Amino acid sequence: MRADPDGSVEEVGTVLGALADPTRRQLLDLLAPMGAATATTLAERLPVSRQAIVKHLAVLDAAGLVVCSRVGREVRYSLRPAGLDATTRWMASLAADWDRRLAAVKFAAESAERDST
Repeated sequence: MRADPDGSVEEVGTVLGALADPTRRQLLDLLAPMGAATATTLAERLPVSRQAIVKHLAVLDAAGLVVCSRVGREVRYSLRPAGLDATTRWMASLAADWDRRLAAVKFAAESAERDST
């Protein structure tokens, strides 16, 4: 993995590591339409304990994918879509590299076919 000009290899790796867990992806899916939610509210919707949810949210927070804020005694979590920016740029760059390579293979194959006829 190469570093992005605006993001580091570590940042991309942290985001991909956070997204590797299906429970964390489910949490992001739940938070998207809700805007903000407490760990208790999220735990009611998943088959894991509130403590497990808090640990998963801590990983997502460390990766920059969620942000927590205090409202009175409650801690509310919400999505931070900008946390995906460096990863999105890295994936787009990787896809562009593969597109260029495939185009070169296609060109070589078509040239070889034309030369053989």
